[in-house]
Amino acid sequence: MKELQHLNKYFLKYKAHLLIGMVITVAARIFLLFTPRYVKQIFIVVEKALKGSVTEDVFKAELLEAILYIVGAAIIGGILTFFMRQTIINVSRYIEFDLKNEIYDQYQKLSLNFYKKNRTGDLMNRITEDVGRVRMYAGPAIMYSINTFALFVIVIIYMINASPKLTLYTILPLPILSVIIYKLSKEIHKRSTIVQEYLSKLSTFTQESFSGISVIKAYGIEPQTSTSFKSLASGSKEKQISLAKIQAWFFPMMILLIGTSNLLVIYIGGMQYINGEIESLGTIAEFIIYVNMLTWPVATVGWVTSIVQQAEASQKRINEFLKIKPEIKNTVNTNTEIAGDIAFNNVSFTYDDTSIQALKDISFNIKAGKTLAIIGKTGSGKSTILDLIGRLYDIDKGSIIINGTEINKLNLNNLRDNIGYVPQDAFLFSDTIKTNIKFGKENATDDDVIQAAKNAQVHKNIVKFNNGYDTILGERGITLSGGQKQRVSIARAIIKSPKILLFDDCLSAVDTETEEKILKNLSKVSAGKTTIIVSHRVSSAKNADKIIVLDDGKIVQEGTHESLININGYYKHLYLKQLSETSSNKS
Repeated sequence: MKELQHLNKYFLKYKAHLLIGMVITVAARIFLLFTPRYVKQIFIVVEKALKGSVTEDVFKAELLEAILYIVGAAIIGGILTFFMRQTIINVSRYIEFDLKNEIYDQYQKLSLNFYKKNRTGDLMNRITEDVGRVRMYAGPAIMYSINTFALFVIVIIYMINASPKLTLYTILPLPILSVIIYKLSKEIHKRSTIVQEYLSKLSTFTQESFSGISVIKAYGIEPQTSTSFKSLASGSKEKQISLAKIQAWFFPMMILLIGTSNLLVIYIGGMQYINGEIESLGTIAEFIIYVNMLTWPVATVGWVTSIVQQAEASQKRINEFLKIKPEIKNTVNTNTEIAGDIAFNNVSFTYDDTSIQALKDISFNIKAGKTLAIIGKTGSGKSTILDLIGRLYDIDKGSIIINGTEINKLNLNNLRDNIGYVPQDAFLFSDTIKTNIKFGKENATDDDVIQAAKNAQVHKNIVKFNNGYDTILGERGITLSGGQKQRVSIARAIIKSPKILLFDDCLSAVDTETEEKILKNLSKVSAGKTTIIVSHRVSSAKNADKIIVLDDGKIVQEGTHESLININGYYKHLYLKQLSETSSNKS
């Protein structure tokens, strides 16, 4: 139960609902216990009538009174039971809502390193399947536990008042039941953990398969993928069956022990009646009803125990992520005006997941409103610089200064609000094109959206779709071509009108002519804004105020386009190569 202590704060939050539910539960049980008492009364009245000790009118009156009490108590008990379920089960839904929000908020706080180490399917499984199992503990398990405890206590008190000796024999099987439950619960906990791990593997595999379905089809590996899925599904099935087998012992054992109690009531009660120790057969009938009233509550002990064990296994998996401390911490609440001055001073950075040192003593600066272009081979550290400016990672050594303040002393939310970022892999959401563009500025007007699309040279493409800007995109923007996705991503960044614009090789999928038009528009849009362009093309970098060339995480060249083409080096070699390719294409 240690892992489930995390939910205590939610139980305290909804303690009023739970207390009301508990009171209603006790009241409902009390009313339902009218039945066995008045059944006993009916037996007594019938016995008196058979002996002739009461008149027919008295017999009918007492019989009718007992029946009315039974019916009335049953109706009231049923109504109270309804409100009991409404009160306590609703609490479990509130807790489910709060817990999902807590997990989602935690996911958003965690750094990119976390997402590199954990699979999407597993993250989804913990916020869906695992939370669902925890909800069963927070609602049905608690409700039936309160119900069982209340009924058990009240019934035992009534039984002792009716016949202490018969009560003793009736409850003899219960300690045996407790031992069995304890033994089975330990095994259920162990197997539930394994089941949830397999569900995570299945979720991850299916999520990756559906996301990469185009690759699977292109390579014709559907049979291999299907075989892998069947193998995982088979393993999951075996673990589920293994869990079901151990759970299947509960109800048969409950029925056996309750049946044994019934036999003891009939035998011991019958002997007591014969010996004159109890005055009426009604007492035996009353006890049989009590025992059967305990049948479901006692049977639910096993079911509730199973739920609790599964919930603890799931909550443990949830807690593993909730306990992770975000690597990127926002320690400043006040906002600082960000004009766009950026300076890297001897910055070094190594990726935790691969131990690859991406940057080595990098130093450069760019004044507000100026444009910096970064050129270099694949893996030279270009994209890493942009990630560090957005503080997606914290540096190992050196300092990043923005407007005279170290980046880790700036309000993180304010910093990112002032950055428009276009990643290399343009990610679009499964929503309308308009909504994807407005993602950068939620209160943008339709005119703002259209203007941003025009500046990104994608407006003409959008209006050709049947639904124009209201066209729903497929997952990750699969409806659009690579170039269109990049341009919509650019529109999303520039509509925000941020102080800092970061473009990570975002024109690689467009032709040279479109690139030229976009760059021309961007020069107008980015006027007065600090702009950093990462590219493999000299054409994207040549108009920048400063160009730096990276190689193996180090700056090997720095200057303007005019100065760098007059120096032998990577930039001049790349310029001449691309110039030759352009000339060949024109001819």
